[in-house]
Amino acid sequence: MYRETNWALRPGRAEDVEPMAELRARVMREDLVRLGRYDEHRVRQRLRDGFSPAHTSVIELDGALAGCVTVRPYEDGEGLYLEHFYLAPETQGRGLGTAVLRGLLDRADAEGVPVRLVVLQGSAARRLYEREGFTFESEDPVDVVMVRNPRPPAAAR
Repeated sequence: MYRETNWALRPGRAEDVEPMAELRARVMREDLVRLGRYDEHRVRQRLRDGFSPAHTSVIELDGALAGCVTVRPYEDGEGLYLEHFYLAPETQGRGLGTAVLRGLLDRADAEGVPVRLVVLQGSAARRLYEREGFTFESEDPVDVVMVRNPRPPAAAR
């Protein structure tokens, strides 16, 4: 668990779209190249097209941009959809992603709703999601859809 307290979530703002698009391109490049899906423009445009400041939080570490995460109502209204969860490479592997994710999942548990997400085939991020209780729902050659059902209060950490 990330023990330092020098990180924070702040609400997303419209002007965050370009820094988030650049972060997405940096973080996803290796996996998208491996899958034969990397496109310099498309990797950024996909975030721009779906960017929602109202549902996005910016992760700051020591006051500087460290990542972002978007949590919006799932399309069928049943639960939440986690997307655009990116951490700058230099901040990865220190427990920050786990700390952020656990906070989001605690809120979903309190609401009693499932959380869904899509992770790229072969992505190292899948291990984080599995550790936090996400299970396989479906897949295609590029993406894996995962779901985590809410935990009852007695199962709290």
